[in-house]
Amino acid sequence: MDAELPWFGKLSAQDRSWIGLVAQSGISAFVDWFRDPDAHSSMPTRIFGSAPREFTRVISLHQTVDLVRTTIETIEKTIGQLLPPDDVPIVHEAMQRYAREVAFAAATVYAQAAEMRGAWDARLEALVVDSVIRGEADESVRSRASALGWTGAAGTSGSAEVAVVVGRAAQPVDGSPRTAEGNANTADLVRHAAREAGADALCAMQGDRLVVVLGGTGRPVEIVQKLVHWFGPGPIVVGPVVKDLMLAVTSARAAVAGLRAAPAWPGAPRPVEADDLLPERSLSGDSHARRQLANDVYGPLTMGDGVLLDTVSAYLDSGGSIEATARAMFIHANTVRYRLKRVADLTGHNPLNPRDAFTLRVALTLGRLLNPEPGSSAL
Repeated sequence: MDAELPWFGKLSAQDRSWIGLVAQSGISAFVDWFRDPDAHSSMPTRIFGSAPREFTRVISLHQTVDLVRTTIETIEKTIGQLLPPDDVPIVHEAMQRYAREVAFAAATVYAQAAEMRGAWDARLEALVVDSVIRGEADESVRSRASALGWTGAAGTSGSAEVAVVVGRAAQPVDGSPRTAEGNANTADLVRHAAREAGADALCAMQGDRLVVVLGGTGRPVEIVQKLVHWFGPGPIVVGPVVKDLMLAVTSARAAVAGLRAAPAWPGAPRPVEADDLLPERSLSGDSHARRQLANDVYGPLTMGDGVLLDTVSAYLDSGGSIEATARAMFIHANTVRYRLKRVADLTGHNPLNPRDAFTLRVALTLGRLLNPEPGSSAL
């Protein structure tokens, strides 16, 4: 093995010793199996029992096949010197059958190890996503995410842009209940699709909800558009982008609140950003959305002499008529248009757009209720 397998000499002395024990166990098992195949039919599958379970992480399945092949070839070269010529063909044929069984046994060992790792990874991933949703992310969560292959396309600073996506989980095509295996397959497909699109992903099923944590992208909506078919019917809400997995609870909170409020906007795009659902979120009881509307929309309009606040209020009260607003305020219609443009530039919401006008109306109502300090953008 040391002469024919380049990677063998790079193993530790302990690992090489384990390989030697497995090879000796295989040869001894062959002798017993050859003597009475019926009584020792399970012998080929037991030869790997002498190696520790962690051994599957030391050498790959391909390397294990190389080891088996090397051992079999060595035995085939030797049996002609140890046995009478008439017995060689019989032993040679038996060795071929035995080698096939050993190959199947090796594949079984690695398949079982992969299943165990997959089940453990699925539980660990669900734990990480749950910690993000609950706002309990800390360094241990970052470490666990790294163990799952999460990089988030982090730079030298160790930070990366992260967004949380929430939607309904798809039901099986045949209408049967979802299973743990089916959930794991869906998570694998979502992760693969996300990586194909250039982002990392952590996925978990939480009841009838599919939660995806995207990392390494400042364009989560574009990524989610390629993942839509893995979600069930209904809205898909994308939380705001944050700078690190440790801050992902902010994105998760907004996404979950958005999913709860999304039915109030039947015409919402799919996917929809949580910040586009601020009016519905505030009406459904989301205090964070209320403060955000009051701070980011109403607050800036109170700065200065408050003329922009008066103008947009008059415009909304007049049913969206520029001319009626101009008459009510005794100013020219072009002045109204100019001020409304300034409102759009300042708040990001254009009063001439019906959806933005609704957002402004809710923001003004909340701002007056919460009563921020005049001229201040913070509550």
